[in-house]
Amino acid sequence: MKKWIGLLLVAACAYYFMKDTAEIKNLHNPGTAVVAFGDSLTAGYGAPKGSAYPAVLAAKLGREVINLGMSGETAAHAPSRLPEVLAQNPHMVLIEFGANDFMQNRRMEDALAAVAEIVDAVQQAAVAEIVDAVQQAGAVAVIVDTGAPGMGHYSRAYKKLAEEKGAVFVPGILEGIFNKRQYKSDMVHPNAAGYEIVAERVYERIKPYLK
Repeated sequence: MKKWIGLLLVAACAYYFMKDTAEIKNLHNPGTAVVAFGDSLTAGYGAPKGSAYPAVLAAKLGREVINLGMSGETAAHAPSRLPEVLAQNPHMVLIEFGANDFMQNRRMEDALAAVAEIVDAVQQAAVAEIVDAVQQAGAVAVIVDTGAPGMGHYSRAYKKLAEEKGAVFVPGILEGIFNKRQYKSDMVHPNAAGYEIVAERVYERIKPYLK
């Protein structure tokens, strides 16, 4: 009896994992690169070279993670850099924006619309050749939520957006970091130890979806 219960539990877990995995769009796309697309939290502001979360993530994955973070970037302006992202032939794009929009008192709706535009673009991206562009699907989109104090409305909106778009959601990368000086380089940005935690949180969420 216990054996059957154990088998049922394993089957149930497998079902739910496969169900969740199946809901993520473009899992079997032909892209090759992992691209981190974001603001200063992606660029690694405040930490020594090689300590940005994409660099730490690359070591955990054993593969390159292309860092296209730009300090000061807002979600509203980020779509203008999409051609550079898509030129990398991405298999997965990590999208981390919103903190600058929040600090500059920009409308959350504008940031949300911009992130939605980015998600749509990376999911519809194709390789250069026309035939491949017709036959092949686009990249896996990952929405990375900062989880900074006061940004709960962003977190809820991004989670909903990820569910609607079939994107992977990484919640609260700054939770437990933002208010702890030992993990901070200034009032906003993590230090190397903080980015290590951020990278681990991203890694745990994306590893089931990487080929």
